[in-house]
Amino acid sequence: MAGQKVIISCAVTGAIHTPSMSPYLPVTPEEIAKSSIEAAEAGAAIIHLHARDPVTGKPDQTPEAFRPFLEKIKAGCDAVVNLTTGGSPYMSVNERIQPAMVLKPEVASMNMGTMGFGLFPMLERFKEFKHDWERPYLEGSKDLIFRNTYGDIETALKSMAPNETRYEFECYDTSHLYNLAHFVDRGLIKAPFFVQTVFGILGGIGAHPEDVMHMKRTADRLFGNSYRWSVLGAGRNQMPVAAMAASMGGNVRVGLEDSLWIGAGKLAQTNAEQVLKVRKIIEGLGLEVATPAEAREILGLKGIAKVAF
Repeated sequence: MAGQKVIISCAVTGAIHTPSMSPYLPVTPEEIAKSSIEAAEAGAAIIHLHARDPVTGKPDQTPEAFRPFLEKIKAGCDAVVNLTTGGSPYMSVNERIQPAMVLKPEVASMNMGTMGFGLFPMLERFKEFKHDWERPYLEGSKDLIFRNTYGDIETALKSMAPNETRYEFECYDTSHLYNLAHFVDRGLIKAPFFVQTVFGILGGIGAHPEDVMHMKRTADRLFGNSYRWSVLGAGRNQMPVAAMAASMGGNVRVGLEDSLWIGAGKLAQTNAEQVLKVRKIIEGLGLEVATPAEAREILGLKGIAKVAF
C-alpha cells in the first residue's frame, strides 16, 4: 500500500440523518445528483449513494428511486458509483439488495455483521422534526437489531455475483473482519477486498486511535496484501480518523451520510466542502488523491461500461 494514491469516497446522503437535522442534506434526485457531481469535481473518486423519498426524505430502496440521479451522475462525471445494500437498518436483505441487483454498479456496500445501530442519541441535539417519520425512526433504534446474518450476507454475495460488482465491506467491529475472512475462506469473495472500517457508531467499535490501530492490525493479519483499507469516522470523528488513516497508507470516506458537520457546531453546506477539507489533509501529508480511473485500477473494478444505468 506504500506510495499508493489515496481514494476519497463520498457518502452523499445515507439513511442515518433525517432532513430536519440539516437543510443541506440532499434529498431529491436533483439535489443528490448535483451534490455527487460537486463532490467528484472536488476530488472524490467514489460516490456512495442511498435514495430518499423526494417529499419526506425517508429512505427509499426501490431501484426506481435511484435511477433518476444515477443517470445524471453518469452524464456529469466519471466517478465510481457505489450503491448501498445497507439501505436502512429497518429493511430486509432482499429489499436492500434490489438497487444493486437491477442497476449493476461497479461497487456496492456490504455490511459484515448483525449489530445494534443506535441513532437515538441524536434526539438529545435535535428536538424539532418536519416529518412524522423522523422521531420514531430515531427512537426505534433503541430496540433495533441491524440484521446482517451469515445467511443474509451469503444471499447478497451469491445474488450479485453474476453482475461482477465488487464490494465496499463495511466492518463496524473486529468480529466483522473475521466474518469477512470466513467468506473469503469459502471462496465467495475475491481479492483485492475493499475494507471500510467504521468508527464511532453506537453499536460498533469506538473512534479512539487505539481502535483504529486495532482494526488495521487485525485486517493486516487476516488479509495481508489482499485488501485495500479505508476508514470512515462518524460525526466529529470524521476528519481525525481520516487523517490518521491517510498517514498510515489508508483511504478515506467523508460525506453527509457520516457527518453533517464541517467544524465544531458548523453544518457543512455541501458534500464537496468535506471532500476539499480531507483532500487538504491528504495533500498536506505529501500524498496524492486518486482519480476515478486510478481507483478502478487499485480496486480491480469492471468499469463504467458494464453498469446498467
